[in-house]
Amino acid sequence: MKYIGAHVSISGGLEKSVSRAYRLGATAFSLFVNNHLRWCHKPLTVSTVDNFRNSCKRYKYLSSQILPHSSYLINLGHPNKEMRKKSCQAFMQEIYRCYELGLTMINIHPGSSLRQITEKKCLENISSSINMILNKTKRVIIVLENTAGQGSNVGYCFEHLAFIIKKIEDKSRIGICLDICHLFVSGYQLNDMKNFLYTFKQFNSLIGFKYLLGIHMNDSKGSFNSRLDRHHNLGCGKIKKHVFSRIVQMLELQEIPIILETKDSSLWKNEILWLKKQSLLCSFSILDA
Repeated sequence: MKYIGAHVSISGGLEKSVSRAYRLGATAFSLFVNNHLRWCHKPLTVSTVDNFRNSCKRYKYLSSQILPHSSYLINLGHPNKEMRKKSCQAFMQEIYRCYELGLTMINIHPGSSLRQITEKKCLENISSSINMILNKTKRVIIVLENTAGQGSNVGYCFEHLAFIIKKIEDKSRIGICLDICHLFVSGYQLNDMKNFLYTFKQFNSLIGFKYLLGIHMNDSKGSFNSRLDRHHNLGCGKIKKHVFSRIVQMLELQEIPIILETKDSSLWKNEILWLKKQSLLCSFSILDA
């Protein structure tokens, strides 16, 4: 089964995100577990936790269908030791919140060198940060998102993500979320079948589908290999619409959240319906293609 949905708002309370996803016809969703533009947050109240958990039960969402997104302030590869420590502490608080809410995964952008250290040193910082965080938390899986490579962000190629995973001590708690817009603008061509297959076979070779725990289904305002991180609605950007059809038809993407983060949220209900229909047309395995 394909889990297809969108990143929904938590305005008015975390539990509101669940009903918003349900009204979209979503079988998956993403959310922020706190204000993603602030460092400090009040602890979750018992009523907030109960309301969220009860809403998930009411609308029949399992934790495997929910992929929360971490704060944009966090930089696990920060060149400054104190800022890296601050990022780790903030991320641990988000993991604790996920655990309280009954969620089993959280998505995060790997980090940025800020052009003050080498990419390799930044990747080493990220790996060390994650190992420390995993040692001090439990159960929740850290899901690294590939980046567009805009600015000084690392994680824009499979080799970066493979480097981090290789250094993680508890590999049962690490995974990958592939953002389709980020893939395209960071230099992975998807618009023709040959390159589409090559990209995903390369992912499997360097990382492995067993680590693929989520997809961000975004078209791109930016051109191929532009490094421009600007999402667009499906079929409105530089990625051909049939690419999104192929993605939901891949057998390797069963029962992982496929999440829209597209620009115009008023189109989400139709986009979700279209993706659901496309997923039923046919199916294929990258490994057999």
